[in-house]
Amino acid sequence: MKTIVSIVGARPQFIKAAPVSRALTSHFNEVMIHTGQHYDYEMSDLFFKEMDMRQPDFNLGIGGGTHGAQTGMMLIELEKVMSSVKPDCILVYGDTNSTLAGALTAAKAGTPLAHVEAGLRSYNRAMPEEVNRVLTDHVSTWLFCPTDVAVQNLKKEGIVKGVHQIGDVMYDALLHNLEIAREKSQILARMSLKKGEYALATVHRAGNTDNRNNMQSILDALGSLPTRVIFPVHPRTRKRIEEWELAVNSNVSLIEPLGPLDILQLLENANCILTDSGGMQREAYLLGARCITLREETEWVETVSAGWNSLAGVDAKRIRALYETWKPAGERPLLYGDGRAAEKIVQILVSEII
Repeated sequence: MKTIVSIVGARPQFIKAAPVSRALTSHFNEVMIHTGQHYDYEMSDLFFKEMDMRQPDFNLGIGGGTHGAQTGMMLIELEKVMSSVKPDCILVYGDTNSTLAGALTAAKAGTPLAHVEAGLRSYNRAMPEEVNRVLTDHVSTWLFCPTDVAVQNLKKEGIVKGVHQIGDVMYDALLHNLEIAREKSQILARMSLKKGEYALATVHRAGNTDNRNNMQSILDALGSLPTRVIFPVHPRTRKRIEEWELAVNSNVSLIEPLGPLDILQLLENANCILTDSGGMQREAYLLGARCITLREETEWVETVSAGWNSLAGVDAKRIRALYETWKPAGERPLLYGDGRAAEKIVQILVSEII
C-alpha cells in the first residue's frame, strides 16, 4: 500500500485534515505528522478528541519562535521523519509555517506534493500566510482548489498542470461536525447565551495581534457594540492584551480557546461574526451568519461578492457602523462544492499514485 504523509500543525488544519484522513484510510497508509505549531490543549489535543481523529504518528513539538526559526526547525525534523518513512506523497493544508515547511521538505526530497486549499490569494505580501501559500503552490504537484477563483489565480501565475477544483474540505468537515455539535455542545447554556443575542469575535493574525494600535482599535470596536461579545482568545492575542494592558469593555467576554464543536454552536447562533480568520469567514457563510472581517482584504472574495461578508479593517467607527447598519441581502449561492471534496481528493490521488 502506498504511503501518504499528512502534515498539520494549526487548528484549522486539524479540521480540514479530519475528512481527508477518513477518506484516505481505504486506499493509502497515512502517516500523520503534527509539527506542534499549535500546542496548547485547547488549540490541539481537544480538536483531535472532539473530531474523533486518531492521534498523529509523530508530534515534532515545535511551538513558538520567529517565523524563520519555527519553519527552519520544522524542516530539520521533517527531513528526519521522511528519511525513515519514505512517502509516495506529502499532503499539506492551507498557509501556515507548517504548510511551507512541508512543501520545502517535499521539494528538497523530490517527493510529489499535494496542496489542499491551493490558489488562494489576498495579494498582500506583508502577510506571512500569503508568502507561504504562494511558495507552496509553486512547488506542488497536485493543487486542490476550493473555488473557481482559486483556479483562475493559479492560471494568472502560469500554474495549470495538476490543478483541480474540488470544493472546500471545510464544508465536508462542517457537514460532519454540525449535527454532533448540536447534540453535544453545551456552550450556550454554560455561558447563558441565547440565539441572536450575542456576537462572536476572533483575532489571531499577526498583522492585528502584533500591532498595539490595531488591537486596541479592535477592542474599542467590540466594546462599543450594543451586544454581548464572546471572544475566545488565541494565546498570542491574550499575551499581547496583557502585555500592553489594553482596555477591554465589560460587554466583551474574553474566554479561553474552544474546541470545534463549541465554536460551531457559537457560530451558528451568533447575530454577527467579527474575525480575521479565513476559516471562520467561510464557516459563517456556510451557516448563514453575517461576517465582518477585521482586515482590508480577504482570500475568500466570493463571500464578499455574495454580500455575506464585509471588509472593515480595524477602524472602530467603521466596525460599529457596519454592525449596526449592514445586513446581508439575497441568497447564498453554493460556492464551496457539495461537501464531497475529501472524496474527490482521494479519487485523484488514487488515479495518480496507485
